[in-house]
Amino acid sequence: MSFFKNLNTPNKLTILRILLVPVFIVFLFIGQNNFLFKILALLVFCIASATDALDGYIARSRNLITNFGKFMDPLADKLLVCSALICFVQIGSIPAWVVIIIIAREFIISGFRLIASDKGVVIAANKWGKAKTVSQMITIILLIIDIPQLKTVTGIMIVVMTVLTVVSLIEYIAKNIDVLKD
Repeated sequence: MSFFKNLNTPNKLTILRILLVPVFIVFLFIGQNNFLFKILALLVFCIASATDALDGYIARSRNLITNFGKFMDPLADKLLVCSALICFVQIGSIPAWVVIIIIAREFIISGFRLIASDKGVVIAANKWGKAKTVSQMITIILLIIDIPQLKTVTGIMIVVMTVLTVVSLIEYIAKNIDVLKD
């Protein structure tokens, strides 16, 4: 228990985001037949997403960057987004191939970061990766609310999210290909 006491605020927010994932999933599935739980799923997802921006801001502005945070923050983000998208495949709201592309990108980027880390290189997020993340959050929110009048917008956002995923991957690989050299 002392481990959690010793965590700084950004790391506590990261842990909170991870703990909110199963809550979100339960609310999302129950929300398919219950409007209140759909709203709760939306609320939990938005809170979890906000902790991502907040923990990063606090960590950078107060110089509270830790190895724990460097490792767990991106993991928490991937867990939240990938869990949501996998649930939407189960529900039938998004094609599996889209989610496979997104998850494959995350594995590839994580592999690059691991190799870079072994070489003492830190690879920062770039504008394409940030745009991809924003598009994912917007798309997931649209999928949660599932308003028939927004089906076309949701479909467009699924395409935008997928394209940004591929573009960010290509750009990431092109910029960091030297990491793979021995």
